Formats: sequence, C-alpha cells, structure tokens
Amino acid sequence: MADAPAALRAQQHAFTAHLRDPQAVPAPAGLEPRRLAVYQRLLFNNLLGLLGNGFPVCVRLLGEPAWSALVRRYFATHHCQTPLFTELAAEFVQWLQAQPQLPHPALAELAHYEWVETALYQLPAEPLPAAGDIDPLQVPLQRSALAWPLLYQWPVHRLGAEDAPAQPPAEPTGLLVRREPDGEVRFATLSPLAVYLLARIGEHPGLTGHQYLQQLAGAHGLELDALADPGTALLQQFLQAGVIGPLTAPP
Repeated sequence: MADAPAALRAQQHAFTAHLRDPQAVPAPAGLEPRRLAVYQRLLFNNLLGLLGNGFPVCVRLLGEPAWSALVRRYFATHHCQTPLFTELAAEFVQWLQAQPQLPHPALAELAHYEWVETALYQLPAEPLPAAGDIDPLQVPLQRSALAWPLLYQWPVHRLGAEDAPAQPPAEPTGLLVRREPDGEVRFATLSPLAVYLLARIGEHPGLTGHQYLQQLAGAHGLELDALADPGTALLQQFLQAGVIGPLTAPP
C-alpha cells in the first residue's frame, strides 16, 4: 500500500504520455483501445479548436493539414506551465519562437502578431489621462501601457492577403498596436525609427521628448537637426492619440 501513490502517478504519466503522442508512445496495458481513442480525439480536438480560434491567419497561411500536424507536434512535445486556457496562446507563441524549423518562416512572427490583439484586450490597464496643451519636447514622458510598438522581419499585417510576399522585405515592418478607450484594438504602421522612439519611452520613461530625439539620433548616426521637425510632429501625434503622455507619477 505504501507504493500505491507512486504506482498511480506512474500509471497517470503513462496514460497522458500516450494521449499526447499515441503514435510513438504505447498505451498502458489493460486499457480498452476504443475508450482511449475517444480521449485522444477529445483532447486533441479541443486544443486544435482553441488554437485555431486564436490564430486564424496562421491556419490560413499553412492550410488545415499542415496546421493540424503542427498542433499535434506541439501537443506531443510541449508541457504547458499554465492551467488557464486564456494563457495557452502565449505559451504556444513562445514554443513557436523556440523551434529551429517551422512550416513557414514567418509563422512565429505572425502568431505573435495575432496573440498581441488578445493580450491587449485582456490587459488590466487604463488609458493615459488627457495630456492637455503641453510641449512634449520639454516635459518628462511615459508611454501608455496599452500602446505596443512592434518590429517584425515580415510584414505580418499582410500575410493573410492574396498579395502577401513570399520573401521578407529588405526593411523590417514597424507596427503600433493599441487599445483605444472604446476597447477596440487597432493597428497602424510605423517606421522602424518611430518604433525605436516609442520603445525607448516605454523602457526608460521620464526623459523629455528632446532627450529621446537626441538618443534616437545618436543610436542611428543621424543629425539631430534632421530629426527635429519630423520628430516633434511625431511626438505631437502620439501625444494627441494618447500613445504617450506626461509622466506625472511613477509608471
């Protein structure tokens, strides 16, 4: 009787290992194959449906057979760290990013792009308060927690379209993804320099807009005078849209 818990755990591990990868792991002795098949279909189809709903463009990019094979591989090899269905998509994205080879070279970036929308919907954060009439060059700034600047090798926002490129372009794709006060998540294209600017404000809040432009110029070997006018206009746009605001309290 002292070994009963250990024996039960061993039987459970053998059972779940078979359910994850029935082609490679034999079923434990004494279990009815018909009932095992029901469990296999139920678990895999639930996972397939959850991930398919979360990543519809990925499904369209690969096609149903290749997508199903990828999810089967994920199910067989990955051991989830969370019991929450709402966090399953994030673990799937992390798993894709760690794979040395995928059915499409843009798949990990596309999955991250699709996940971002759900993540922003669920993020427990509030928009920045209205900034009023301020000069973003002269006041300490912060970036809204609901505005994410992203840089991808592939134009992920076009991969579901008929004219999607087969190769990544020479220049990376910059995007701003933000949750509006009405709760909608919207996307806009940005230049890589604008992504860098917003990333710096988010990672190192508390500097003035002028200081951020100085850093931007120094990091990219540009003259500050050449950035002054377009940079100021960009900061004003971000300010009016609630993407950035004055730092009035610790972020």
